[in-house]
Formats: sequence, C-alpha cells, structure tokens
Amino acid sequence: MSTALKAMTNKRPFDAGRAAYLALNLSLLAFLLVPIAVVLIFALNPTPYISFPPVGVSLRWFEKFFASSDFMNALWLSLWVAGCVLVLSVTIGGACALALARGNLPGRAFLTAFFMSPLMLPAILTGLALFQSYLLAGIGRPTWGLILAHTLVAVPYVLRTTLAVLHNFDHRIEEAAAVLGASPIRVFFEITLPLIRPGVFAGGVFAFIVSFDQFPVSLFLVVPKGETLPVVLFNYMKFDLDGAIAAASMVSILLALSVVLVLERLIGLKAYVKL
Repeated sequence: MSTALKAMTNKRPFDAGRAAYLALNLSLLAFLLVPIAVVLIFALNPTPYISFPPVGVSLRWFEKFFASSDFMNALWLSLWVAGCVLVLSVTIGGACALALARGNLPGRAFLTAFFMSPLMLPAILTGLALFQSYLLAGIGRPTWGLILAHTLVAVPYVLRTTLAVLHNFDHRIEEAAAVLGASPIRVFFEITLPLIRPGVFAGGVFAFIVSFDQFPVSLFLVVPKGETLPVVLFNYMKFDLDGAIAAASMVSILLALSVVLVLERLIGLKAYVKL
C-alpha cells in the first residue's frame, strides 16, 4: 500500500505547456511530412492521377522516369552542376570565412552582409540579372555560366556555417602547434581544417541541395536540350501531369537524404546539429 502511495506522489503532474509544445512540434512535423507522403503515394499509384485510397502499388512511373532520355540527361546535368558547385562553394566560402574571421579586415560587417546578399534577393531576380549580364558580355548561356550562377547562390550557406564554427574556435590550439614547430601550412591542414570541418561540410551539403533543386536561376540560364532536372519537370508539367513527376520528386528527395547520410558517416549528425 505504501509503495502505491509513494508512486502516486512521485507521479509528475500534467504540464499543459509541455503538452502544447509537443503538439505544436508534431503538427509542424506532420505539415512537413504529409506532402512527401502524398508524393510517394502518387509515385507508387498505377493510375495517372491522384486517387486515395490508392488502387495498388506499381513502379511504372519510376520505370518511365529512368527510361526517359530527357529526364536522365537532366538528372546527370543537375548532379554534375551540383558537384561542381559543391567544390567551388566550399573552397570560396571557406576561404572567405577564414578571411573575415581572422583577417581583421576593415568593414568586416559590410563584407559579411555583401557575401550574404544573394540570400536576401529573390532568386528569380538573381537569375534575370545574370542572364542579362551574360548576354551583354557576349558569354551566352554555357554550362560553366550556370555553375558560377549556382555558386553565387550557394556560397553564403558555406560562409554562414563556417563562420559559426570559427566563432567558438580556440586559437590556442594553433598557437601551440606553431610553438612546437609546425609550419603554417601544416597547422592549417592538421589543426584548423579538421576543427572547422563540421561547418564546411554542413555548408557543402546545403550548397549541393540548393544547386540540385535550383529552379529560378536555372530557368534563365539553361539552353534547349541542356536543362537541369527542375526545369525539365517544369516544362513536363505544362503538357502532362502524371506519376512521373512524383517519381522524379522522390528521386530528388532520396538524393538529398543520401547526402545527409553521407554527412552522418563522415562527421556525424551531432556535429552537424551543433551548428
């Protein structure tokens, strides 16, 4: 009897604030995941229209997606551009972050805002401005121009995450390595780079996903038979709307998820969350 009374007295009282907080988080999670579930149902539904409950399960739309040369060419182009943007944005964004954090540059706040400015402008205006600039310069719309445009939009993500890591960086570790005789290059590659790697990798993931899914900028800078996957899907929806769109969307989601899983294998999601 005494044990039961003790258990009742130790029972936590109902916390209305905590319950409301959990309900809000679950509602937001459902708001984010329900559209993905709808897309998955549409991709696996054998009918060319959305029906609920689904009449069956079929991979016909995935087969159509992977059998289409237009979709495949666009997919590989998007992957190639995103890979190049990943390398460029990590290099440029990481270097800019180090310069802003360590260089004691005059007007540091202005320079930081300048590099972050692509995030403040609508992407469609950025694409239009780059399109006009390329035409005025006689460049046209080459693939490398598309890569540079995506890099311009992606660099701020790497810059922001790397600056977040550098903000709490302990300089005494580098000083100790230098006192022990390490050269500046060795200090950078063996001390500085491993410590800022979570920020650089997190920014690189953002850069890859932003480039792969970039539509407004790509719309102005692609050429016929050289469109990225988002542009091809947009053009496809103007004439037809079937499960191939949902299948392509699921492939994009799985690719983004794969990038995050690679990040987990390389540095761990805990280090990513600390940003």
